[in-house]
This record gives sequence, structure tokens and C-alpha cells, in this order.
Amino acid sequence: MKYRKLGKTGIEVSEIAFGAEFLVERPYEDTEELIKACEDNGINFVDCWMSEPDVRSHLGRAIKPNRDKWVIQGHIGATWQNGQYVRTRDMSKVVPAFEDFMERFQMDTLDFGMIHYVDVLEDYNEIMDGPFMEYVRRLKLEGTVKHIGLSTHNPEIGILAAKNPEIELLMFSINPAYDMFAEMEDIEEYRKEDAFDNDLSSINPLRAEIYELCEKNGTALTVMKGFAGGNLLNDETSPFGVALTPVQCIHYALEQKGVSSIFVGVKTVEELEESLKYCSACEVEKDYSKILKNAPKHSFKGQCTYCGHCQPCTSGIDIATVNKLFDLAKNHSEVPSGIREHYNNLKFNATECIACGECEIRCPFEVPIVDVMLDAQDLFGF
Repeated sequence: MKYRKLGKTGIEVSEIAFGAEFLVERPYEDTEELIKACEDNGINFVDCWMSEPDVRSHLGRAIKPNRDKWVIQGHIGATWQNGQYVRTRDMSKVVPAFEDFMERFQMDTLDFGMIHYVDVLEDYNEIMDGPFMEYVRRLKLEGTVKHIGLSTHNPEIGILAAKNPEIELLMFSINPAYDMFAEMEDIEEYRKEDAFDNDLSSINPLRAEIYELCEKNGTALTVMKGFAGGNLLNDETSPFGVALTPVQCIHYALEQKGVSSIFVGVKTVEELEESLKYCSACEVEKDYSKILKNAPKHSFKGQCTYCGHCQPCTSGIDIATVNKLFDLAKNHSEVPSGIREHYNNLKFNATECIACGECEIRCPFEVPIVDVMLDAQDLFGF
């Protein structure tokens, strides 16, 4: 495992880091096994944006014996309300949710306090000029948070963060497909027909500017969604018409200017090992240029990456899970029994959808969620 410094902070982290989003509704033993595998292979960096209580408790318990060896990104503004993840700027919810994070991780000091999921300019400005940022500054002043970070999918917000001296780390979605998205001022631009520029055959200039700024200003840059929710790893879902390997995706991210580390979201030790092959891969195995050189250029618009940013659902539906189960089942002549059982065991399924459309407003990739819910009703039955 190789290590890189996180911008001006001087903190060294593993090039491959652990993204813990797939630990939801998993027993503690699964978390312990993955954390142990990370430690055995030199991974020392973890991100936890999830607000689900057990995920936080399990991670805190698993990391505690070697806490001094780990660098942790924890998110401020990700809350757990009525059994659902909710992103909020309501300080009456933000403060207790962050205190809960610290308690469940069993620590007094967090390495990076991440301002959670800022994709709209108005939201960014309100955060920076209001009580949310005052709270974050106080956490740093008191020593509860060592460094301040911010996560976004929006290039415009990424540029503002990279220019802001208070933001010491930017977590940004980087992969070959997303880097071909056309410029946009806010996340709603994804809804436009010309969101993807067919003439663009290389990295989007606005996104490239982020990477340049981070390198120039010493803003640490960490990567999320390096596999585009797994879509890049499958021939059928890859926008290039052919799958990339985890090694190629990791190499692409780490080659971008300013990038220090990429968080890989994995469910099992076996999946983690596929990413760890990067450490011993030869240049031929890392090379993604032939795929990109001859690839059709089109966006992920309309494809769910199961990121969960559509939450909370008015009806309590776990939208990402329903989408995932629907995608897994739709190409079979009959719904596989295991997928059907998982769907039937959901507390709320697609039949609860009231077609309010609130989720679609929050979706970064213009997934027609209401239509998917209707299709899922037809596929799985009422």
C-alpha cells in the first residue's frame, strides 16, 4: 500500500480507503471482518456519512482497538429521523446527530468534520454565512474536529470549496464517466437534454479546474463514487459499452491532479481484495485509455447509482434498495426468489409510493424514481 499526504494537513493516508456505505443492516461481525482486512492490508482511512445508528456503533467498536492508526471522515448534517437518513441544516437536528456520531464512534476528536452533501449554490452560501458554519468553526476551535471538509457532486461547489481556505478537504465524485459531464451551475442542470456534451471527448474543463485548484491551494482531494455505484464494472451498465475493472477505476482517480485517496465501497472482503489488486497491478492492468479512446460518449443520466441522496421518502421507502432490487430482477424471466424475499421483507416497498416527486428533485442523476416505483409494483406485484 502506498500513502499520500492530504493537502496542507500533512496527514498521510492510504491511496485506497474504505467507504462504509454498504454496512447498513449488516451484523457487527461483517464490519469487524472488513475493518480487520483493511488494517491487514495497510488501509488507514475511512469515511462514514451514514447516519444509521448501528453502522456508526459497529464502526466505532471495530476501529477502537487501533483508533490511533485510523484517519476518519465523519459527516455533519447527516441525521437519522424516524428511521430514515435525512440531510438537514436544521441545527436542532444537526447538533445531536453529530454528538451521536462521536458517541457511537467512542472518540473525543474527529480528524475531518465533513460538511455533508452540498450540491446547490444557495445551500452553500447559507451554510457559509449561517449557524451551520458557526457550529463547524466552533467544533474546530474546541478541538473536537481537527480539520474541516466538504462533500459535493457539483463542480461549481467544488471550485468554491477549493478556493475557500477554511475547507481543508474536498470529497468529490470522480470517475471516467462523471468527468465527461457537461458544465452545470447546480444539480438541476442534470435534467436538461444537453446535460452531456457529445463533442466532449476528454475531461470536463470545469472539473479539471477543481483538480488543479486543489493541487495549487493544498486542499486535500478525496474521491467518492469511483465505480459510479458499480455501473462501470459491468458491460451492460457501463456508459462505455464495456466494463472497467476496479483497478482501472482506481488508477483513473488517483491519476487526477490533487487526489490523495479513493474510497471504495465494498460489501465483502472478496470485493475489497479486488480493489487491493491495484497495489500489485502492472501498468497494462491499470491502463484504461483504450476503453475511453473508442468509447461512445454519453452520461449516466437516468441511471440510479444507489447513492441514497433521494432520501428521505415521504412514505418511508428505502428508495435506493428498491431501485437496486428492481435492477437486479428486471432482466430475469422470473424474479429470483432471493431478490423477491428481500423485497418482501422491506418495511415499506414500492406500493407505498404516493408519487409526490420530492425524491426526484434531490436525485443528482435525474432518475425517474416515480416511474421506477410503478415498474417495481408491476414486477414484484402488489
